[in-house]
Amino acid sequence: MNRNLIIVLFSLFSTAVLAQTGTVRGTIKDSKTKEALIGCTVRIDGTQLGGTTDINGGFSIANVPAGTQKVVISYVSYQSKEIPNVRVESGNTTAIDTELDEEGKSLQEVVVRANRATNTEVAVITEIKQLKPIAVGISAQQIVKSQDRDAAAAIRRVPGVSIVDNRFVLIRGLAARYNSVLINDVITPSTEVDTRSFSFDLVPSNIIDRMIVFKSGSADLPGDFAGGVVKIYTKRRPDQNFTDAGMTIGYRANTTFANVQSHSRSGLNWLGLWSADQQLPSSFPKNAASFDALNPAQRAAYGRLLPNTWGLKDVSVMPDIRFAFNTGRRFDIGNVRISNLTSINYAMTNQVANIAFKLYDNGTVANSIASNYNDANYARATRLGILHNWSARFSPGFTLEWKTLYNQLSTTETVVRTGQDIANSNDVQSYSERFENRSILTTQLAGEHSISELTKINWIGSFGYTGRWEPDWKRIRYTRPLDSTEPFTIVAPNDATASEAGRFYSKLHEYVVSAIANGEHTFGNPTDREPNRIRFGVYGERKNRDYAARFYGYVSPSLIAKQRSLGTAFDPQYVNGQSGENGGFTILDGTRDLDSYRGINSYLAGYVSGDVYFGPKANLTIGFRGEYNDQTIRATLQNVDRKLASNKIFSPLPSLNFTYKLSDRTNLRFAYSSSVNRPEIRELAPFRYYDFNLLADIQGNTTLTTATIQNVDAKWEFYPSPNELISVTGFYKHFNKPIEALLLVQTNTLAYTYFNSKSAQNYGVELEVRKGFANSASLFLQNLSVVGNVSLIKSKITVGDVVTAPDLSGQINEYRNSTDSERPLAGQSPYLINLGAYYTAPNSGWQANILYNVFGQRIFTVGNIQNPTVYEMPRNVVDLNITKQFNNKIELRLGIQDILNQPVRFAQDFNRDGKIGSDVTSQTANADQVIRRFKRGSYYTISAVYTFGRRMIIP
Repeated sequence: MNRNLIIVLFSLFSTAVLAQTGTVRGTIKDSKTKEALIGCTVRIDGTQLGGTTDINGGFSIANVPAGTQKVVISYVSYQSKEIPNVRVESGNTTAIDTELDEEGKSLQEVVVRANRATNTEVAVITEIKQLKPIAVGISAQQIVKSQDRDAAAAIRRVPGVSIVDNRFVLIRGLAARYNSVLINDVITPSTEVDTRSFSFDLVPSNIIDRMIVFKSGSADLPGDFAGGVVKIYTKRRPDQNFTDAGMTIGYRANTTFANVQSHSRSGLNWLGLWSADQQLPSSFPKNAASFDALNPAQRAAYGRLLPNTWGLKDVSVMPDIRFAFNTGRRFDIGNVRISNLTSINYAMTNQVANIAFKLYDNGTVANSIASNYNDANYARATRLGILHNWSARFSPGFTLEWKTLYNQLSTTETVVRTGQDIANSNDVQSYSERFENRSILTTQLAGEHSISELTKINWIGSFGYTGRWEPDWKRIRYTRPLDSTEPFTIVAPNDATASEAGRFYSKLHEYVVSAIANGEHTFGNPTDREPNRIRFGVYGERKNRDYAARFYGYVSPSLIAKQRSLGTAFDPQYVNGQSGENGGFTILDGTRDLDSYRGINSYLAGYVSGDVYFGPKANLTIGFRGEYNDQTIRATLQNVDRKLASNKIFSPLPSLNFTYKLSDRTNLRFAYSSSVNRPEIRELAPFRYYDFNLLADIQGNTTLTTATIQNVDAKWEFYPSPNELISVTGFYKHFNKPIEALLLVQTNTLAYTYFNSKSAQNYGVELEVRKGFANSASLFLQNLSVVGNVSLIKSKITVGDVVTAPDLSGQINEYRNSTDSERPLAGQSPYLINLGAYYTAPNSGWQANILYNVFGQRIFTVGNIQNPTVYEMPRNVVDLNITKQFNNKIELRLGIQDILNQPVRFAQDFNRDGKIGSDVTSQTANADQVIRRFKRGSYYTISAVYTFGRRMIIP
């Protein structure tokens, strides 16, 4: 009610102001090329009123006093122009469409080309205003103000968006699997092996031009979405010749300078690489049957080929470092304008977390603990990222671009787990020594062609590669009787069990080839502000994935061998395959046939859409997209190649977007679209993966089917000025067969899989405000702007009577009444809030901002009749950033992220009332239970950026 009252009062106030004044708007173009001029200064002579032209050459000046005014237009290297006797009527809009002539003389080191600026706040707001679907976005300019280090940190400033694990995006409270992500208009593959999601922390913020989040569908967007479609555009060409370098030092509370235990990895770890001694020797037998047919001594001989690198070392955690080098150049070869942009980013960061981890005996007594652990987790991450773009502009109607983005990442993680397995009456010491390497490459060749003033086409040919390796992941568990003083003993059963002492190796290779073509034809006069258009295009993609894993477990009948310390237990002399007094360990191959699989996905889409204008106020865009998708999972079982899953489906996807202009600054939008949500290759593959940190197995489900979604949106948007926005959006979504992760019913074991529920619905409202105070009498307020957005969301899922899912053996079963019949969607937050205040003093070079973010409690894991649903609890996050510019050469930045340092908490809905109560930490009989808790630590960074030189080029 209060929100609606504020909106009504604001509208009445705006109307009252407009009653005394009018608006001057128009477009400015080059008199020869007829292309829009971006950044022209337009002012009302004799007043402080004015503005600059946007990416379409348009401008709008509000609150102009009624009467006869003179408009003055100026632009570098163009002749200034005065337009006298412009009549401004009270409450009305006066339109001016004019052209500028170039100066007769050339300016030194100034070259004029009509390229659109797309990375400013004004440009992004203008783009969002002109888009047919409902969308929101963030510009490079705003990212610089916020000092966000990567795309994950930046995108959480967008309405309806939240972040999971500092890298996965949730839109409108829907899990990451319900989003499509495109980089430079090419669909990105999932960056994770076990989930359908894109890791946004892979994209450094300094290479981003802008990010647009589409909330409603249209024919030219991928149909695989429900939350939103995120388009990340990297910088295309420099605005000016430049070279700059920056260094950041980071201090994290509870991490930096802490003494921790870590394991050694040889090779170029600092570049995310490893050495040959961490790979499985090529001499090992290729399958488990032939390996396990050997006698214990023969198997032990192979075990001695594996290096004894189990021992841990004490280290002091050094501060984080980040380095960035950026350069951009433009030059001419004849009549061809060549542009190059290169960015190199390197980071080495650290995170220490002491994680309180509990599992409960979920019978009838609250807080009956089955196991109680503390995980001392230390992770060191490195990232080397390279962006290398070339652009060749042959003419105003023909441009070629080659864009390449490469990321090399690694994580070295050591977990020391101590505590009690109360259910089995054991004290426990467990260790995980894991190294993960990922290589992600995308490269594309793109062309833009203007066949005529009426017809334009563009195309993209793209190749992508994702590689992921886990070389020699070592994990081991020691136990002894509960609360005893006996020596700890290695748990080494008589078979190779993934959760016990052993070594795990995995590798993944995924190749993606894409071809895209789009066209646009305008009917009538292309200079009309509202021409009718038709758009059309095709998108083809072929994805091939090969995944292979091997696991070797240590077994021994010798008690003495099992009691040796972590660093000495697997010395070559003790890996001898003998029994008796001098007995030691041998190894078994625990690899199953299903631990390797091949995935193939073929995707073909075509679309057509058209714009129809009903006078100057109403526009209707109708579109149709048809998508054919073929998913196949294959594996070699008992030396026979078999097809394990095959999903072939054609999806007809209509869409409709309607815009009605209440005024030049106010729009009403309505949208409808049909979309889908397909299983990811990993979600279909029956491969079983053991997650040491969660003490859980994760397994795919070959019976998954494609979900379908109906989406309805409505939006009111008001643009007080080119860089201001107020909007209210309502939405509703209906799902048929949505896909979620589910805890399986297993005795004394946590196991996750994926399944289709019967149906679900999701609805809510979003409010966004971007407000400046340029016309204020206060200089402080003139330099201040505020940004805020609030989302209120509700969802309900109907599971159905039967859940079809595999058990740990891979056998498909039907589970009846295994989980709550109705509850919110997994990952869906009931509310999201983002607030920010930005202060910029251009004369002094100071900038500062303070930012706030919070999300409502959301389901982390869907529970079952034995294990209640687990929720991730809210965290209030406050960030502060200060920047000082010196002589356009040196820039210093101070950032403090997560000032409040509130704990990350996961709680179990013990009383099964669909929420986590305020008594979550109490010991009452019906209290909900915290199962996982840790603090990341407040993060302090200081950065210095030095610009070596700039040669100004007016775009």
